[in-house]
Amino acid sequence: MTDVLLQASDLHFSWGERPVLDGVDLEVYGGEVVALLGRNGAGKTTLLRMLNGLLKPKGGKVLVGGDALEMMGLNERARRTAYVPQSITSAFPMRVIDVVLLGRRPHVTWRLSDRDVQIATDTLEMLGLSEFAFRRFTELSGGERQQVILAKAMAQEAGVLLLDEPTSDLDLNNQIGVMKRIRRVVDEDENRGAVIVMHDLNVAAGFANRVVLLHEGK
Repeated sequence: MTDVLLQASDLHFSWGERPVLDGVDLEVYGGEVVALLGRNGAGKTTLLRMLNGLLKPKGGKVLVGGDALEMMGLNERARRTAYVPQSITSAFPMRVIDVVLLGRRPHVTWRLSDRDVQIATDTLEMLGLSEFAFRRFTELSGGERQQVILAKAMAQEAGVLLLDEPTSDLDLNNQIGVMKRIRRVVDEDENRGAVIVMHDLNVAAGFANRVVLLHEGK
């Protein structure tokens, strides 16, 4: 592990009168996979969305690369953090390769370059999805869509991957395969790290550097 990629300090959040997070601290280092565990309703997804700037904390702060997340524009946030939600509600009426290329938008100033296309192609190959490249996203199963959205996040080349149960719709064999690939992406670049919400302690123990447990807001 190297430098701190992401630092959350004293985060507080509540939904109305119901407190969810109460003074949460978290650091993610380069080359590190952090597994985030906790029972349903513990605030795992809420925390992940705050680390991406989708939710604003009631108190505390989030730094990415030493800079305040709240001061960044959307493109800068997207260059530093990539978020994969737990469920995919959008049905993109486009080819899989085009969905993955959406991950390159934070880096594109005018039009897609050959390098952008190569990164998207290589990411699909790395995840074993090349055969789906020219299929419609809407034609895929839930598990296949989940993997395509993960490919989109990886093609984004953000320093921190924020993944909310990225294997929930997959069978055990594919779960292990996806976790191995996430581990590989982080291991190959000391300037990248990942926070992964999961429920399976055995999988967490097999692939994470650290396990962080959320319980009663802490």
